[in-house]
Amino acid sequence: MVEKLIKKIFDVREGEFKVSLWMLAYIFLVIAVLLIIKPTVNALFLSELGIEQLPFAFLLVAITAVTTSYFYSKAVSRFPLKKVIEITIVSSILILIGLGILLSLHVVSGVLLYFFYIWVAIYAVLSASQFWVLANLVFNIREAKRLFGFIGSGAIIGGIFGGYLTSILAPLIGNENLMFVAALLLFFCIPLLRKIWHIRVKKNGSIKKHKNLASNTEPPLKLILKSKHLTYIASIVAVSVVVAKLVDYLFSEFASSAITDADELTSFFAFWFSTFNLLSLVIQLFFTHRIVGIWGVGFSLLLLPMGIFGGSILFLMLPELSAVVVIKAMDGILKQSIHKSASELLTLPLPFDLKNRTKSFIDVVVDSLATGIAGCLLIFVVRGLDLPSFYIGILIIVLVCLWLYFIYKVRIEYYKTFRTNLELLTNSFKKTKKIATTKESVVAGMRSVFKKGSEEQILFMLDKLMEINDRRFAEDVELLLDHPSNKVKLSAIQNLYYLNFKSMTAEVSELLKIDDHDLTIATLAYILSFSHKDKSFVFDAYLEDSNKRISSAALYCLAREAKNNHSLKQRYSLLDRISKALDNSKKNIEDIPYTETVIEILGVANMPIYHNTLLEFLKNKNEEIVKTTIKSIGTTMDPSLGQHIIPYLEQKRYRPAVIEAFKQYGPHILPLLRKNVQERLQSLSVIRFIPMAMQSFYSKEAVHHLLAILKDNDLTVRLEVVRALSAIRASHPQLKFNRYKVVSVIFDECKLHHQTLSSMHTQIIISYRNRTKSKKEIGDAERNARTSLLELLERRLDSGLERIFKLLGLRYQQNDVAIAYEGLLSQKQEAQHNAIEFLDNLLTGELKRKLLPIIEETALDISSEEELQKIKHKIPTELECFRLLLLGNDLKIKLAVLFLIAQQKEPRYLGIVESHLNDTDPKVRSFALDAFTAISDSR
Repeated sequence: MVEKLIKKIFDVREGEFKVSLWMLAYIFLVIAVLLIIKPTVNALFLSELGIEQLPFAFLLVAITAVTTSYFYSKAVSRFPLKKVIEITIVSSILILIGLGILLSLHVVSGVLLYFFYIWVAIYAVLSASQFWVLANLVFNIREAKRLFGFIGSGAIIGGIFGGYLTSILAPLIGNENLMFVAALLLFFCIPLLRKIWHIRVKKNGSIKKHKNLASNTEPPLKLILKSKHLTYIASIVAVSVVVAKLVDYLFSEFASSAITDADELTSFFAFWFSTFNLLSLVIQLFFTHRIVGIWGVGFSLLLLPMGIFGGSILFLMLPELSAVVVIKAMDGILKQSIHKSASELLTLPLPFDLKNRTKSFIDVVVDSLATGIAGCLLIFVVRGLDLPSFYIGILIIVLVCLWLYFIYKVRIEYYKTFRTNLELLTNSFKKTKKIATTKESVVAGMRSVFKKGSEEQILFMLDKLMEINDRRFAEDVELLLDHPSNKVKLSAIQNLYYLNFKSMTAEVSELLKIDDHDLTIATLAYILSFSHKDKSFVFDAYLEDSNKRISSAALYCLAREAKNNHSLKQRYSLLDRISKALDNSKKNIEDIPYTETVIEILGVANMPIYHNTLLEFLKNKNEEIVKTTIKSIGTTMDPSLGQHIIPYLEQKRYRPAVIEAFKQYGPHILPLLRKNVQERLQSLSVIRFIPMAMQSFYSKEAVHHLLAILKDNDLTVRLEVVRALSAIRASHPQLKFNRYKVVSVIFDECKLHHQTLSSMHTQIIISYRNRTKSKKEIGDAERNARTSLLELLERRLDSGLERIFKLLGLRYQQNDVAIAYEGLLSQKQEAQHNAIEFLDNLLTGELKRKLLPIIEETALDISSEEELQKIKHKIPTELECFRLLLLGNDLKIKLAVLFLIAQQKEPRYLGIVESHLNDTDPKVRSFALDAFTAISDSR
């Protein structure tokens, strides 16, 4: 009963309860011992030496911690973590026994009190630090985020137990006997450590993670300074400790002034420490998991400094013990609950070896040095200047502001570290070297390519030059007219059309001799560019040329020039010339290149009289003629003709030509394409390729029309729309997207995902049950039909996940989402955990609440019944499952469901089959009829 309750509250999953309980017990004992010895030693120190000596104790703690850290760092480098922890526990037990004996003999005073005060301070940070390093080894990122709240409650319960035990036993058995009780409790940590190590660390192979790398011998300080992430963590620890010590000083000063008896002071400290821990436990049990899980690490870290800030303001207005208790309460309650869980999560994205070598340094040395700084502030500033306690409150407020700054910085680094980890784990990390470029270096580079580059390099650079039209390159391009490649010559003459404004190149006559249709047209167009006033000399010279290639190219140029020039059209009888060329092509049907030229002329002329002729050519059996016709229809830019080339998107061989034709139309074709999708003017097999065609425009108009069909009922069409939008965002990030609509579609996808998963869950359960039945009861046909349905459902989940992530790429930074998606699909478990945690930090609000459970589910093996049991879904009956799937818009799944029903021949499915006998889709009608017949015949 208790186990079920704990699992429900803290989301403790199968196989995690025992190890979590042992970890909880371990930290319970460590903190219980601390809360026994800390009030005792603090009370003895203040009673014997007075509050005046406390700042000097802070300084000595800092000096001792630095020395201790040096030896501890050496130990961690040379020995396994388990051995180091065991030695620490045994040493602490011996010191506690020694303290108990000395107290019994009444010889604890002066130097010994300083020794024990310093040891308690180091024990407090070192033992807790070792525990959290162990916890990082035992649990992965996602487990840690779920379970650290539960495990951390052990520390708080230990604090409550230790504090109240001390306040009760101190007056009864004395401080000396409390030390023996503490030693006994600490002893039980050893068997717990060994159990945890054997069951979780050794068994899971995590032991390999903590083996120290011999090559990494750098001291912890250098490692911290190398990492911004660790530097900010250390800064937060340092500032928070200085603030905590100043708060401790205020608390001790006001308490010791009011209470002079040592045992009474011990009871006072123990009572308040335990009360703080009790309140901390309530927060840990009911709020920490929700606050850290929903609002994230950054927000959770802000609560403690903001609480202390508020308490300090109160102290400035009311400088009394009650106000100091409020400040101490903020520190004591939030530090061990929300702040502790959030702080431990900060180091999760870092490599284990780095954490192992630096965490104890931060927790012990940085903590202790900060304690020393607090001591210096109290000695030289507060006491040296004889300032009243009021100024300590002001100092706390100033330090809290610095604390908030470091939290802001570490939150950014936390996010960056997860991103870097994902890049490395998924091999997405690309080292890019920035090259300083100047205008001169670019020009020199382009000229170098024109002179020495390969054909591909020259063509690429000529394409770029076409975009910028820089006349400085005119001479370089003119030299390329002698290049052996006709493709280079073609691109060069096309560039010269825009670049050479002085005189026509002498290479024209040579270019016209080359047997290349496109080059001939480009050359004639170039010649025409120099005849601004009278173009007749060009047409007079070439329209009647004996070479059919040149004369047809001249006719093409005439048709293009005369499109908006009626006099030119009449002067050269363009209509008659085109009719004659068309007749010649019909007589010489074997001459495919000539026919293609005629089709191009029909397209560029754009005379309505020839539109039907173009449509006839579309039906030609020759592939090249059809491609040329499609492109020529694009040249006409006539919307009525555009409708006729859309069906050719379905055929892969014609698809590039259709897209090229659409580009000729320009953005005006987009409403027509959108209409074809929305009104289903084409078959579904054609419609699925329309989003890709719309994508090719890469414009805000394309985005607008794609967003309009984003909620298409067909999931395949929807996926293609999402892919198209994603591709546009990747290449043109400056374009704006309607984020509200995108988020709305993501929510729809989440709902669909849950429905699919529930249906899959039902089918898997039935499939597992059927395995136990004999083949006579369940036929092979039914088994195979169910397997096919399961495969389709799994594919639907995969495509749904792709849609969700590509949609997220429209809402957030696309590269970040892409890396997370790659990590989630990775076979490496570590990459999956990093991806989930990265998304946990990336997503916000309602989107995070709805998406994160789905993302976590993707890391499970959904084909396994055991794994599916971990997913909290309402499991529908098979009848509900079939009804849900048939109501959807996935044709393949509909057919698979009807086929499975036909194999089952169950009369209870007759109703849902009958409702699909008159479906609009002929395939659905056919499968429904087969299922109806199969059920009817079996009755």
